[in-house]
Amino acid sequence: MPRIDSHQHFWNYDPVAHSWINDDMEIIRQDFLPGDLEPILHEYGFNGCVAVQADQTETENHFLLEQAMNNDFVKGVVGWVDFKAANIEDRLAYYKQFDKLKGFRHILQGEADRAYMLNAGFKSGIVKLKQFGYTYDILIYTDQLGFANEFAATFPDQPFVIDHLAKPDIKNSDIDQWAKGMKTIAQNKNVSCKISGMVTEADWKEWKYEDFMPYMDVVFEAFGADRVMYGSDWPVCRVAATYGEMLSIPEIYVAKLSDTEQSKFWGDNASRFYGL
Repeated sequence: MPRIDSHQHFWNYDPVAHSWINDDMEIIRQDFLPGDLEPILHEYGFNGCVAVQADQTETENHFLLEQAMNNDFVKGVVGWVDFKAANIEDRLAYYKQFDKLKGFRHILQGEADRAYMLNAGFKSGIVKLKQFGYTYDILIYTDQLGFANEFAATFPDQPFVIDHLAKPDIKNSDIDQWAKGMKTIAQNKNVSCKISGMVTEADWKEWKYEDFMPYMDVVFEAFGADRVMYGSDWPVCRVAATYGEMLSIPEIYVAKLSDTEQSKFWGDNASRFYGL
């Protein structure tokens, strides 16, 4: 079966651009490029990946597109644009020349306005995505799930995917409000979910497989086999686990699924969602 890592990052480390990488995350204060990831993907039987923006600039888009152009295993790019810009339609049209630019995201989790995605100016940009065939990655924390649900419902024909399960507080086993929010947003059939980034929301040094099971239960039950996909969040995952350690969590979980459901999770859903 084709295996796609639907969520990872590349960067040339810069202490200003990547100021979110604090002292506790020192292990990822370095460059991470396709040459670092390719042997890891080969080791674990992956055919390709989707590179996702980490810096909110259009310069980042071109950096990622250059990596994708020079490395066939980088099948798609999720970039960034200013959705509030007056020329947003022109910017989206410009990126259609790049076949591997599949969608966009905004770092909503970092906005002081927790309902930023409901801002009229932001939504006026999001509404343009559909005509160009772009996807949108929803990067939020649990406290924003209600706003994200309203956001997704506003654009029922727009393909959305939630990054990192909306970052539940796995470390403290805080699940109830998150589960309620995820079950609600999953009722929007245009929303998928990435099983990604979980180890960074757990206890970095003491996590165990059992910590993640209740959260994966909720996601698989709410979204179903057709709307879940695997993502590593490499290299960010390295603060809490190696690629192999992180990969083992969903591997153990999905082993109980049918071959068809496993194929969807490991690659088919991501390929269809992003048009890889």
